[in-house]
Amino acid sequence: MKKSLFVLTLAVLLIAISTVALADDVVKIGIFEPMTGAMAVGGALGMQGYELAQDYKPTVLGKKVELILVDNKSDKVESASAVSRLIEKEGVVAVLGSYGSSCSIPGGEVADKAGIPMLAAGATNPLVTYGKEYVFRCCFIDPFQGEVMARYAFENLGYTKSALLVDIAQDYSVGLAKFYRDTFKKLGGEIVCDVKYNTGDQDFSAQLSQIIASGAEALFFPGYFGDVALIAIQGRELGFKGAYLGGDTLHNPVLVELAGDAAEGLVASTFFAEDAPPIPESVEFVERWKKKYNEEPNATSILTYDAYNLMLDAIERAGSFDPAAIKDALAATKNFPGAGGAITINEIGDAVKPAIIVKVVDGVFTYEATVNP
Repeated sequence: MKKSLFVLTLAVLLIAISTVALADDVVKIGIFEPMTGAMAVGGALGMQGYELAQDYKPTVLGKKVELILVDNKSDKVESASAVSRLIEKEGVVAVLGSYGSSCSIPGGEVADKAGIPMLAAGATNPLVTYGKEYVFRCCFIDPFQGEVMARYAFENLGYTKSALLVDIAQDYSVGLAKFYRDTFKKLGGEIVCDVKYNTGDQDFSAQLSQIIASGAEALFFPGYFGDVALIAIQGRELGFKGAYLGGDTLHNPVLVELAGDAAEGLVASTFFAEDAPPIPESVEFVERWKKKYNEEPNATSILTYDAYNLMLDAIERAGSFDPAAIKDALAATKNFPGAGGAITINEIGDAVKPAIIVKVVDGVFTYEATVNP
């Protein structure tokens, strides 16, 4: 009986030791993305980028990278809870995410208070990083993007009368609309109609009727592509003849699939275009992407691909898994060779990088221009 107990105890001890050894060989990095809810498509695209990057760089400082995903459900409160769970329950050393500034802002507040570095991939609202020592991003921000689109509309396309249709439920949409509005007016343009909607609305006829009556030459709608596809279709059905303009969230093949001919001619700012002047990192990304997924790449996925690689690069430069050391390394990032262009992190934690303008031509997003900061 004693011998059996000894053998059992020894077995349990060996299992415990092996478990600890396994844990010592793994570093946990958390991801909070919207896998359900209104922004679920964006979350799924983001995960494709993370997973592709991990395929080619599965380890850092001799440890296997374990990505732990928590669904933030496209919700502000759930986003804060997701980051709390990743930090307190899972013990991650860093956090990646999220698609949607309205999710990244509360998630970043939790990470910053906990002293855990967070790197947002495509969240462009200034409040994501503002006042947060531990929060960074690898994309440009809305003040720049809004100015780029307003200038392009006024100076390059020659529009002097623009309308706005803003999703008041999303920080991204409200913020980007403000920067577009301010710049367009400063340039001498006129905002002839400024109307609102909420994420998930299905009928936009009232707002679109006002826009048509205003005589707007262009409609800037800084929303998410599911809603914008409906707006584009309904606008053409009601007789809107003006141009459609938007931000980075519109650069997605799914928008064209949903909107069909209504998307033709749409112009948007973005982070990447396959037919833009190539750099080695973007060429490599496209080759890897098509090999794994056998489909056209998208801007959302290239950002998460870059976010994963930049986070691991920061860990390597830190030479440590200490969160404070990783934070310092992220803050010191200069000319990181991302697939979406070189990334330099400024004093606020934002990436300094150019914007790309794309246009839907014959049902395909095509490169129009590059605008440097």
